[in-house]
Amino acid sequence: MAKFGEGDKRWIVEERPDGTNVHNWHWAETDCLEWSRNFLSKLLSNLPLLDGEGGLFIKTKKVDKVDGEAYVNIRKGKIIPGYELSVTLSWEGEAKDSAGESLQKVDGLVEIPYISDENADEDPEVRVSVKDEGPFGKRVKDAMLAKGKPIVLEKVRLYVQSMAKGGPAKDDLEAKKVEPKSNQSAPAAAAAAATAPAASKPAVAAEKKKVKKGFKTITLTEKFSCRANILFEILMDDNRWKGFTQSNAKISKEVGGQISIFDGSVTGKNLELEEGKLIVQQWRFGSWPDGIHSTVKLTFDEPEPGVTIVKLVHSDVPEEDRYGNATVVENTERGWRDLIFHKIRAVFGFGI
Repeated sequence: MAKFGEGDKRWIVEERPDGTNVHNWHWAETDCLEWSRNFLSKLLSNLPLLDGEGGLFIKTKKVDKVDGEAYVNIRKGKIIPGYELSVTLSWEGEAKDSAGESLQKVDGLVEIPYISDENADEDPEVRVSVKDEGPFGKRVKDAMLAKGKPIVLEKVRLYVQSMAKGGPAKDDLEAKKVEPKSNQSAPAAAAAAATAPAASKPAVAAEKKKVKKGFKTITLTEKFSCRANILFEILMDDNRWKGFTQSNAKISKEVGGQISIFDGSVTGKNLELEEGKLIVQQWRFGSWPDGIHSTVKLTFDEPEPGVTIVKLVHSDVPEEDRYGNATVVENTERGWRDLIFHKIRAVFGFGI
């Protein structure tokens, strides 16, 4: 037993002289703000957006500002990106004649006020403005929105994907993965291989299954001060969904019918419906890997008139999205709690 004040060394993780992070016990955090500034500047500066269509030429000039914070945490080999950035860049539009002579020019700004890891599966808001508000300025601005904005968003997605893979910390992480293998001598590796028993086919299959990307189940229980059939109707009604989420929704009331909510970010279909008692739906987020579908089960219990308890079981939720972000389960659970259940209470007055 350790003496008072000394602590027990078995529970203390000491800094090693060689700098090795034993078992990745500590969080390893990398500040990525300056890297993000450089990365986004390379992606978004001098970027051709429209090249002669309708006699118009549009391109970005430079990234004027990248403010906020960006970092990558790594623990036990798991990458956890975090960033909240606002980006401003300048652009110019020009009309040319058939001989390539400039006829008129305008300048403008593109503002992306909120690029966040919390919304990594959604495109951020992009605001486009132009200094000349005349007819030509309006024409170029419309062209910028139609043709230039999608290209800007495409470049922002590249940043999001890069941060999901570790950003500037990626190389360090890969080096640490490779390092233990290189430290093992060839004779030792050969001896280990010789003494290791041959793996059977079922064992190999089990190991492959073990390392495959996993899925999680989200379970929540919420209480509302309303009748069960009313809450059921709210969750199955297009217009009420639009009301409490402030986004477009389309929900079939038939088994097998299609659903689309949060402006199409979530799509799926009804699997089982029992009025006032049960909703079972197939859900898929647009940011998930292709072919991945989850199951949402909502059961409604009314222990006393005017009090409804909803039990949610959202199964087969992937741990990562198509960009490698490992916050899918956390964001989905927060979405149910904050964007659906809490909003219903606030908008319809069903708080307990």
